[in-house]
Amino acid sequence: PDGSQDGDYRSRWRSIRVMYFTMFLSSVGEFVSPALCSLKVDSGADASFLGWMVAAYSLGQMVASPLFGWWSNHRPRREPLVCSIFINLAANIYYAYAYLPKTNNKYHLLMSRAFVGFGAGNVAVVRSYVAGATSLRERTGAMANMSACQALGFILGPEDELSIDQVAVLISNILFFTVMFIFAVFETIATPLSMDMFSWTRKEAVLYNGIIMCAIGFESILVFLAVKAASQRFGDRPVLLAGFAVIFCGFIVLLPWGNHYPKIQWADLKNNTLVGEVSKAALASNNTFEPTGCPYEQTWCQYIPAIHLAQYISSDILIGVGYPACNVMSYTLYSKILGPKPQGVYMGWLTASGSGARTLGPVFVSHVYTLLGPRWAFSLICSMVLAAIILLTSSYRKLVAFSERHRRIVE
Repeated sequence: PDGSQDGDYRSRWRSIRVMYFTMFLSSVGEFVSPALCSLKVDSGADASFLGWMVAAYSLGQMVASPLFGWWSNHRPRREPLVCSIFINLAANIYYAYAYLPKTNNKYHLLMSRAFVGFGAGNVAVVRSYVAGATSLRERTGAMANMSACQALGFILGPEDELSIDQVAVLISNILFFTVMFIFAVFETIATPLSMDMFSWTRKEAVLYNGIIMCAIGFESILVFLAVKAASQRFGDRPVLLAGFAVIFCGFIVLLPWGNHYPKIQWADLKNNTLVGEVSKAALASNNTFEPTGCPYEQTWCQYIPAIHLAQYISSDILIGVGYPACNVMSYTLYSKILGPKPQGVYMGWLTASGSGARTLGPVFVSHVYTLLGPRWAFSLICSMVLAAIILLTSSYRKLVAFSERHRRIVE
């Protein structure tokens, strides 16, 4: 291209880049927190008024967009663009100093938000200008850059200065991890524990534990109803703490004690190796005989007392109360800590922590139980629950709802 064409090209793209910047400026003010500002400026703002505060920006933009579009069709585009930028600037200054009047501050905020939205009505003009200033080949890239500038304005705009307490988020994830870890341990250990301690066959263990789990399911329904009432009366944190305390008691009850030892699967010493011995009658019945009791390979069976059936049932009942209480309170408290901000990513982290717990729990308990026995396995679980109780107690003041932490009326 000759010099004239090259100059036109540079001038055209210079103006397009100005449009990028204009789009950025129009987007910067959109995500100012009107609800927060109105509460700080005028405590008399109620929930319905806050709805109008949020809607005022969009209402102003809705009115201005067709007007600026019509203006740009009949006059040079720079006129509506310059006018809208001045309106936006003046409206943001108005918005910044809306706290100065001694009365009716919330109405000044409302008007300023509407004018900020009115000034942002130039978005249609900006897009139409870029569409007219680019060739078909250039247009896709230019529009993509335009959207990127708009997104950058959303990110860098003066959003709510009040942020989520990341420490509280981390603590909540740790507590939820503990809750799900406990449940994974509980459902994993039930069958092998009952077979070893009570000499149940595999079929009996599956049947009886299935009945127990079904009863715990009904128990959980009642707990959920009770938790709802308890949280309304006492708060979420006390109920969560009580749930952990009940779980702790459940595993304390499950610790072996006394001088009654589990039945060991019959074994004999042959050729210097331990082998299982079954009767001739058992061999004659097509090997349908299933040895019961604690396997001799688990050497702890010889010196660790057996767990009584009453202990096992009592522990199931306690854990059946504590687990659902902790589960529902963990989710509830976590969502309240996050507050009105988008919760998708944070909820994803919470779900990931729960999945990690349900992955590690079965591996942990199966190895520790097999090698060291129930006393070590349940003692470590008790230590873990106790650590969660200490963590919850020490961070009690941090685990509060977003609205309570920032003294907001609504979320």
